[in-house]
Amino acid sequence: MKAVSAPHHLATEAGHRVLSEGGNAVDAAIAVVAAQGVVAPETCGLGGDLFALVHQPGWDRPKTLNSSGHSGSNIDASRLRDAGLTSIPLDHPTVASIPGGVDGLVTLCDKLGSKDLHSLLTPAIDLASGGFTVSDELAGSFLRQADRYRQNLAVSDFFPSGIPVAKGSRVTREDLAATLADLATSGDRNTFYLGQAGTDIIEAVDGLITTDDLARSQAEWIDPLGVEVFGHTAWTTPPNSQGYLGPASLAVFEMLDPPDDTDDPMWWHLLIESYRCLAWERDDLVSDIRFGRLDPDEMVSRMRLESLSKTIQPTSGVWPASMGGLGSTAYMCTADDDGMLVSIIQSNYRGLGSPFGAARSGFLLQDRGLGFNLIPGHPNELGPGKRPLHTLSPTLWTHGDQPAWSIGTRGGDIQPQLVAQMAARVVRGGQDVGTAQGSPRWSMTDFGPGTGSQLMCEPGLSETVVNDLRARGHQIQVTEKPQPGWGPMSVIGVDGDHRHTARDPRVETTAAIAF
Repeated sequence: MKAVSAPHHLATEAGHRVLSEGGNAVDAAIAVVAAQGVVAPETCGLGGDLFALVHQPGWDRPKTLNSSGHSGSNIDASRLRDAGLTSIPLDHPTVASIPGGVDGLVTLCDKLGSKDLHSLLTPAIDLASGGFTVSDELAGSFLRQADRYRQNLAVSDFFPSGIPVAKGSRVTREDLAATLADLATSGDRNTFYLGQAGTDIIEAVDGLITTDDLARSQAEWIDPLGVEVFGHTAWTTPPNSQGYLGPASLAVFEMLDPPDDTDDPMWWHLLIESYRCLAWERDDLVSDIRFGRLDPDEMVSRMRLESLSKTIQPTSGVWPASMGGLGSTAYMCTADDDGMLVSIIQSNYRGLGSPFGAARSGFLLQDRGLGFNLIPGHPNELGPGKRPLHTLSPTLWTHGDQPAWSIGTRGGDIQPQLVAQMAARVVRGGQDVGTAQGSPRWSMTDFGPGTGSQLMCEPGLSETVVNDLRARGHQIQVTEKPQPGWGPMSVIGVDGDHRHTARDPRVETTAAIAF
């Protein structure tokens, strides 16, 4: 049995097509990522980064790829500080780090794929050249940011006659189709990075990224970070990713012996506090691994997590930090009938990404440089050749040497919160994936210096739970409807020959297939 889950049904169909034609789960993941970037540039694209975890029955751990881009060689934080700036401006070319996603796709294909890159990119090329129907999310993204992108040649396809595309209209992306076709034909990353796309990237950021920068692959095979929890090992990408927060929060949660009933107020309280006791210090701990203050294994060590678990009280605690906001990302997962499971995530970061585009190549550059700061000596201080703090948080769960779950989402800073909530339901609680996808979620983006728990919760919580949490010190705002930005989550469970998946109802384009 095979499965594909993605934020857009056309991306899911691309993965289904490749699996049906005999491709493995990695082949399908490449096709899904490429197609998603064509039909949903508000989530990801060739200008973004990529992380992936791949597991095969019998392996002792997943093969893990960090394909996040470094900052350009000509970056200089002192110039921004000398200009009186205390943070990186949204409209400064410094925000655009080197796109790592293409290196990731080529590397996955070469190392673990069973088909050539041309066949895997063909579904995306067909969508870009043949056209696709604009979704509500895509139309809304360009409408809200029309002033920012109307004159940007990289996305001119979305502004016919200068007017943002409307939902239901049909769009072709000929420049992007040509970029993908060149890459597909050669199968060589240099076709992209040292060809027309690379020239466009350098011009877009006024030379802060150089040809030498683009000549170096951004893809790196690394050791995954594993956390023992719920009788499984939850694997994720180590820093510069914040991925550890979800599994580590769940380990603390398990130590507190929570109730089994997900409608019990204490279940909610302990999960929320388990997350908060870790997340408040994220910005000081997550950075390019070469500059980190703690070894990644120490960040999730049993001793450290047990110590943190002892800080959890029956009432809400106080931690002194802020988590930032939401971002645009596409998380996807695939499984084949040989048991290979892939957890893969790709992103532009905030919304459509930066205001800087590869003009003749048909894509926008990410704004991951916003993960840096201008604080002298800080691990995330802006500097040349560094990877920024990354919100992408894919997880892949194993049981012994067998793949068990692939769980992830978009959501910027809140991704680990959503992963923790989903895993607590399906891995610990044994809840059906469809039920878990439709269950209410909570989110926090601002801890507030010296303040307590400030939560937003989706509708569907009982009045008993809401009142109990408020009595414990949680400040709660219940939203009027489920929140599209708190997902869409993609989930695949592997149980022998069976695959368990379901779409997230929060976003109309999502699709999940098990066949």
